[in-house]
Amino acid sequence: MDVSSAVTQIVVIGVGNDFRRDDGVGWAVVTDLAHRAARRPLPEGTRLIRTDGEPTRLISAWEDARLAIVVDAAHACPALPGRVHRLRLDADLPHTPRSETSSHGFALGDTVRLARTLDRLPGELLVYAVEAADTSLGTDLSPQVAAAVAPLVQRVEDDIVRYVADAR
Repeated sequence: MDVSSAVTQIVVIGVGNDFRRDDGVGWAVVTDLAHRAARRPLPEGTRLIRTDGEPTRLISAWEDARLAIVVDAAHACPALPGRVHRLRLDADLPHTPRSETSSHGFALGDTVRLARTLDRLPGELLVYAVEAADTSLGTDLSPQVAAAVAPLVQRVEDDIVRYVADAR
C-alpha cells in the first residue's frame, strides 16, 4: 500500500470541552501532540482535530480517514481517574448508557453505530477513553487526568508510527 498523503489519511480527534475540567483531556492530548509535531513532524496526511463530540461533526472528522484515533473523557463506576482504556472499535458495540461511558449527551458508541449505518466509518478506529475525576465547570484537568496526558500523547504517536510502518 502506498503511504503518501494522497492515500494515507490519519486523523487524531480530541473530543471534549475545555470548560468542563477533565472533559478537556481529548483537547489537551491533541494540543500536546500538535506541539510535539512542531519539533518532530507527524506523517504526511495526519490531521489533528478538536471537537465537542456532536455526532455529525465527529463522523465528518473521521469519514475519509484510513485510521482515526479518538481521545475522550469517560465516566466509569467505580472510577480510577486518569486510567486509560484503548479500544479498537471494529466489532458490533453493545448499547451502554451514557452515564457509564461518555461525558457528552450522545455516547461515542451510538455515534459509531450511526456511522456504520451510514457507511461512514474510518478504515480503522481506535478510541482512548480516559476516566475522569471531575467534569464540573472549570478549566484545569484534575491532577490524575493531567498526569495521563503526556504518556497518552506518546501512545497515540506510537500508534501512528506503527500504522504507517504496517501500511508499507
